[in-house]
Amino acid sequence: MAAGSRPRHRILPRPRIALPLVLLLLAVVAWLSRAQLAEFFDFARDSTGKPEALQVTGPTASSSAPGHRPAAAFDKLSNRYWAPARAGTFTGHYVRASFEKPVRLHKLLITPGTSAKQDEYLKEARPSHITLTLLQESGERTTKSLRLKDQAGDQSFDVRGSDVVQVTVAVEDAYGARPARRPAIAELEFFGRR
Repeated sequence: MAAGSRPRHRILPRPRIALPLVLLLLAVVAWLSRAQLAEFFDFARDSTGKPEALQVTGPTASSSAPGHRPAAAFDKLSNRYWAPARAGTFTGHYVRASFEKPVRLHKLLITPGTSAKQDEYLKEARPSHITLTLLQESGERTTKSLRLKDQAGDQSFDVRGSDVVQVTVAVEDAYGARPARRPAIAELEFFGRR
């Protein structure tokens, strides 16, 4: 190179095929990992957002005492309750909630006994141990055992499930079990996303 002359800039050829290939590769990777991406976005929404109260449709039960239908456990009033028909038995009874569309379940609030008020709470038996069965839209079932405290008022439990269409709450044991008593549930509330 002669003194006083400028070096010529090397002009690289424009990537005519490289950029479209990279974009195509990224699109294929995104398509193949769409399930993981959906889970990531659901997790982010669950972690940052506040869960909403989920509406129950058509509650049912194994049986019901007169005046204590399964709908009483979902009416948002803690002075009415569901109880099974037969007194003196404390296992095998259940109340079942269905959802109109599949939901993403986060939390369960349960008020055991006949009321949230202490003086009324002890009138019937109170569930001490329950089993939740979550039914997904695909037909898959998940179970979870919960131990409740023997105290008036609501108790909160983290219950996670995706595409849940039905929840069965089965009584496994009870506090205050006596021959003339029934296990009572004043309120069941589910929280999550639709």
